[in-house]
Amino acid sequence: MGPRQCEVCKDAQSKYKCPSCLVPYCSLVCFKKHKEIPCGKAVSLEPKPCSIRLPEKSCQVDEPSLLLQKERLESLAFSSEVREALKDVELQKAIGKIDSSIGAENELDRAMGNDLFLKFTEKILSIISP
Repeated sequence: MGPRQCEVCKDAQSKYKCPSCLVPYCSLVCFKKHKEIPCGKAVSLEPKPCSIRLPEKSCQVDEPSLLLQKERLESLAFSSEVREALKDVELQKAIGKIDSSIGAENELDRAMGNDLFLKFTEKILSIISP
């Protein structure tokens, strides 16, 4: 796809896109004019490519066979059900709390008492179980 016309002045070729709504614009003057009216975040109709990031924390397990293989991790990463569930703010907070906790196992036990989190873990298990 080639360069597009500036959506603000309609005169010049666009060189940039608004970081919020992706409207093309040609200059700082047009960008400032565009920002006079608040814009929303662009919603892409195309699924974004997903890459798996390895955890920055070291992961210690007693039984190496309990570690997920790359194929299983990819099936989670590309699952539309998992992605949809992760849009829930309450679930995001619960996962963040576990991840940032010093006593993650205790925090995980507490989260398992939450129906939303329990359903999420069941969904994950159904995807990764052979």
